[in-house]
Amino acid sequence: MLTVVNEDGITPSGSSLLDEVVREGARRMLAAALEAEVNFYIAELANERDDKGRRLVVRNGYHQPRKVTTAAGVVEVTAPRVNDKRVDESTGERKRFSSAILPPWCRKSPKISEVLPLLYLHGLSSGDFVPALEQFLGSSAGLSAATITRLTTQWQSDHAAFMDRDLAEIDYVYVWADGIHLNVRLEEAKACVLVLIGVRAAGSKELVALKDGYRESGESWADLLRDCARRGMRAPVLAVGDGALGFWKALAEVFPDTREQRCWVHKTANVLDSMPKSAQPAAKKAIQDIYNAEDREHAEAAIKTFAQLYGAKFPKAVKKITDDQEELPAFYGFPAEHWIHLRTTNPIESTFSTVRLRTKVTRGAGSRGAALAMVFKLVESAQQRWRAVNAPHLVALVRAGARFERGQLVERPEAVAA
Repeated sequence: MLTVVNEDGITPSGSSLLDEVVREGARRMLAAALEAEVNFYIAELANERDDKGRRLVVRNGYHQPRKVTTAAGVVEVTAPRVNDKRVDESTGERKRFSSAILPPWCRKSPKISEVLPLLYLHGLSSGDFVPALEQFLGSSAGLSAATITRLTTQWQSDHAAFMDRDLAEIDYVYVWADGIHLNVRLEEAKACVLVLIGVRAAGSKELVALKDGYRESGESWADLLRDCARRGMRAPVLAVGDGALGFWKALAEVFPDTREQRCWVHKTANVLDSMPKSAQPAAKKAIQDIYNAEDREHAEAAIKTFAQLYGAKFPKAVKKITDDQEELPAFYGFPAEHWIHLRTTNPIESTFSTVRLRTKVTRGAGSRGAALAMVFKLVESAQQRWRAVNAPHLVALVRAGARFERGQLVERPEAVAA
């Protein structure tokens, strides 16, 4: 029932008249929907009668009032009650009416249940839920830190199921790999989160695997890749990663046929770090000339130019590029539309900028399992916004063995077979 308001539109309870109108409208609509649901249920079973001709399904007053948190705020609901005297022949137990609109256990709408973990994942600490949302929703019901504790338990189960799923029916043509260091409790100071993101044959990107390990450790990466292979993962055509030797050693062991592409963003940073600041702007432009070249031949010519310009003064910087001269231009052997995706591990780096924001707020996420589960849920949330690679139809041709020169298709799979 609506109340009298002050001149400024505020009710005695402290909320605005607009909020009161919205909540009252939501309460009335919910009450009407529950009445209609019960009436339909009873009418549908009107012919169900006992041996004395009395109806087995009838109205039986109302349940005790309860408060439900909805997107419109907290509304008080008095749900109608049904007396169902029918007996289930298979179990011998009484049948019960359960509302599809408002189940007996429901205290929050599904939309609110979705919002709470998203707010937590994107930086709102569990202790801030009540002060942040109480005024907006009109109550603190269902907003306690215990709610988030229950959610993290579910997230750990979700992560475990994800890491045990069957990969035999999924084809990842390209993969990006990286070890991300975060401010979460992974038991060891040098531990990190090992991440694999892949591109399906249809061109969409998705998370392949995520577990804790050591970034430079070949054994950690081998464990991850062997587990993927055990679950049916097919060898990718191309893997993109930084210069961490552990991953490439593991890749050669588990998927020896996969081609290697070094990340140009990591490589550029490593090269410039070995040069004085005064030389870095020009050197950075020279490096960009390599990976922005129109084809592999021009890229190799740009590498020679870089070596001529900086080899005498900065041999260590030049060696960082010449030592990987086979792997750095590997992306030129693929469709030109894919080059921008394949020359860096940016899909991982950009995704984990959000993860770092969350882990910075939490200052450690409790147990190792909880930390990994939180990171998994963040990436899973971000995945919904990932766009497919450019020219996604060409990914299937890459898997089929089509040959590309200067970024253009020169040989179709059927021609290879012939």
